[in-house]
Amino acid sequence: MATVFTKIINRELPGRFVYEDDECVAFLTIEPMTQGHTLVVPRAEIDQWQDVDPDTYARIMAVSQRIGKAVVRAFDAPRAGLIIAGLEVPHLHVHVFPARQLTDFGFAHVDRNPSAQSLDEAQAKIKAALAELN
Repeated sequence: MATVFTKIINRELPGRFVYEDDECVAFLTIEPMTQGHTLVVPRAEIDQWQDVDPDTYARIMAVSQRIGKAVVRAFDAPRAGLIIAGLEVPHLHVHVFPARQLTDFGFAHVDRNPSAQSLDEAQAKIKAALAELN
């Protein structure tokens, strides 16, 4: 059975994409820790990060780094946070988000009901920042 992330990647479920290539995608999470919280996900259904082949891992990290630069720029944040938790969905995903303080690194503090406007704004800001980084 396909994971929820595969369904998003395949456009069977909606997603606010900010980046795509042949190996991975990046889209906003629906429960952000901070505005701009983005998930970098391989297209291949790989459950655990330690099981991914080195080339795919390197690609995911390179894209995560680029998304990190974009969220710092887009949200004028001093840092970009990065977490690989892997407990919510059995499909490897890297959480990348603007971080201002250590409490931003907490799943207990996510916004469980962000507005569509907030998510749309975040998507537009990240895409614009990515375009500026080219």
